[in-house]
Amino acid sequence: MPTPEFVLELRKKIGHDLLWLNGVTGCVLNDQGQLLLGRRSDTGEWAMVYGINEPGEQPADTVVREIKEETGVDAIVTDLVAVTSSDRVITYANGDNTMYMDHSFLCKVKPGGNAKPFVGDEESLNVGWFDVDDLPQPLAESTVERLQLFQKYITNKQHGDAHAFFRFDGKQY
Repeated sequence: MPTPEFVLELRKKIGHDLLWLNGVTGCVLNDQGQLLLGRRSDTGEWAMVYGINEPGEQPADTVVREIKEETGVDAIVTDLVAVTSSDRVITYANGDNTMYMDHSFLCKVKPGGNAKPFVGDEESLNVGWFDVDDLPQPLAESTVERLQLFQKYITNKQHGDAHAFFRFDGKQY
């Protein structure tokens, strides 16, 4: 669903004023190392799976739910890679202003689960697995930025130093 019901209810009270939301990003890799992407219906850009936490929902549960809803793929979270705050206000076409605290999760296909992507809702025009060295264009700016975080994290983890790049609020620790 494009805009969660709780956000619509809040917007009735605050109009287009700035709204701070918790979001998630799922970097889903299959056994071949391919990346799951969806072509967004609102921008036409290819992107990793994004979503907004429902009240009371754990961020890891949100990302698994969003991956299933948008792509049909059954995923599990393997790593929390970054918790970052956006430094810019996003103004949507309808005038709504929003900023996000994003939880970026590395995910894989759930063993025994569905790995064949399909367009699961109206948020996507197309979905599929892509080689990381040959990603479709245009890529959403937020996907380009977050993909760099994931690639750095994966490289560090392969060298036994996964926590060297764990991020909170945009700072490396």
